[in-house]
Amino acid sequence: MRPTPTDQPSRPASGALVPVLAFAGIVVAVMQTLLVPVIKDLPQLLDTEPSNATWVLTSTLLSGAVATPIMGRLGDLYGKRRMLIASLAVMVVGALVSALTSDLIVMVVGRSLQGFAMGAIPLGIGLMRDMLPREKLGSAMALMSSSIGVGGGLALPLAALIAQHADWHALFYGAAGLGVLSIVLTLLVVPESPMRAEGSFDVLGAFGLSTGLVLFLLPITKGSDWGWTSGTTLGLFAASAVVLLLWGVFELRTKAPLVDLRTTARPAVLFTNLASIMVGVSFYVVSLVLPQLLQLPKATGYGLGQSMVVAGLLVAPLGLTMMFTAPVYARLSAKYGPKTTLILGMLIIAIGYGAGLGLMSAAWQSLVIAVVLGAGIGLAYSSLPALIVGAVPASETGAANGLNTLMRSIGTSVSSAVIGMVLANTANTVNGVEIPTMHGFRVSFLIATGAVAIGLLMALFLPKPNRAPQLRASSEEDANLARAQEALRGFHGRVLDAEGTPVPRAKVTLIDRRGRQAGATLSDEDGSYALAVPAQGAYVLAARATGHGPLASSATHAGDESAVALDLSLPGETVTTA
Repeated sequence: MRPTPTDQPSRPASGALVPVLAFAGIVVAVMQTLLVPVIKDLPQLLDTEPSNATWVLTSTLLSGAVATPIMGRLGDLYGKRRMLIASLAVMVVGALVSALTSDLIVMVVGRSLQGFAMGAIPLGIGLMRDMLPREKLGSAMALMSSSIGVGGGLALPLAALIAQHADWHALFYGAAGLGVLSIVLTLLVVPESPMRAEGSFDVLGAFGLSTGLVLFLLPITKGSDWGWTSGTTLGLFAASAVVLLLWGVFELRTKAPLVDLRTTARPAVLFTNLASIMVGVSFYVVSLVLPQLLQLPKATGYGLGQSMVVAGLLVAPLGLTMMFTAPVYARLSAKYGPKTTLILGMLIIAIGYGAGLGLMSAAWQSLVIAVVLGAGIGLAYSSLPALIVGAVPASETGAANGLNTLMRSIGTSVSSAVIGMVLANTANTVNGVEIPTMHGFRVSFLIATGAVAIGLLMALFLPKPNRAPQLRASSEEDANLARAQEALRGFHGRVLDAEGTPVPRAKVTLIDRRGRQAGATLSDEDGSYALAVPAQGAYVLAARATGHGPLASSATHAGDESAVALDLSLPGETVTTA
């Protein structure tokens, strides 16, 4: 039986909420970058061909892409904290499976389970929206969104150090330990959100999206090995297009879809997601190029001859700078809006890659590139969840941010495939070993610059920014009140008890004539609420709160630009039944 929504969090949110949720995001990033230091050694470690060894990385990417929107929707329906813990628990199991094997098939299974942790990012953002006061939401979401870069930057030198001085399986034990710590902290600090979406889980939609994504991402990640014009590659792309088209038609017709495509088609959501793909591309290029350039021997004439650990330390500022830009983003976004910060971030990324074309001859120059790109990517990443949160109802936050995180994953997948192909096709063979060339590195930077230019164009199509985006929606009442104030069309009033005293945090649901939810909110501290109506007609406003009986009040709206005042008086205490 579906859990009954609560009107209050299980306990108040503490000041440790944001650090704990951000730590969960960092754990996810650590899992992703875990094997970067030993990528070149995987064929020998797993006793397999190089093309087969890439499945250890590809499997995590595919499972993460599939799990992200699904876990977001499950969080909206059954509780974001609950699904966050489930995501981390599956990751811990996967890490332990990988730690205990050197068999390729078992390792791929373990890495696939680790990919489920990707759902932690949209779930964490959704919890922040539901729990935090308005003034703290902007910087908190920025920190959560940039935690992928932070964790990746910090984990790279540490993973390199472990890989150099210990058995490589110790990497997985470390990841499992971090996952367990994150679960414990979440249980101790993070309360469950009271927000719930109506409806049930769309199993067919989840299966269709999963199938379509696998068919799309598989040829992207393996196209270099199979050949981009091979029958297998082209056939999978075609199959993906057919499956995703049929999935879209099904989602538009089902009552409770996994992804609300009508919401996704809103300009604010659509262009944010398109820009997210390009930001994902730009983020991954520097992660692929700089470590290789730094570790190539100086005998090549352009390699910088650094050790694995030093290379990791020089790239680490990419993630650290992303972390430090979170509070800067909050101030800029409060004054100018997330659209402006997204555009500014992309401009900084373009400057970083442009300068990088001429700054590849010394180790300190790589450090400069990492800092500049980290600042730009941090601003861009921080802007994305704010733009999504400001455009969707609170009950859809998890699914919407899950889809946005998926768009970034698609960007990194495309980046990995394209840059891998460029570096392979421009490489020189020395003693039977393929060595990337400076020409390949520069072409890669040019591709990243082009991706940023496309993303910048998408950002310019975003609607006019809200000048105080973090005030848009720290919880469901803020989102609906903002929409009601903007539209000046809907119902507003106060929720009162039998004695006329205001009832705070009462859940008010707007139901249309077909019995479908048309909106929902929580009353403010003074009992006030506001709900926008989608069209004229008869509605029912259902109100409920802990310690009070439920109320259903019929009301009609003419559909004009007026706001209809309607106070809701709740009956006395109800008797709780099992």
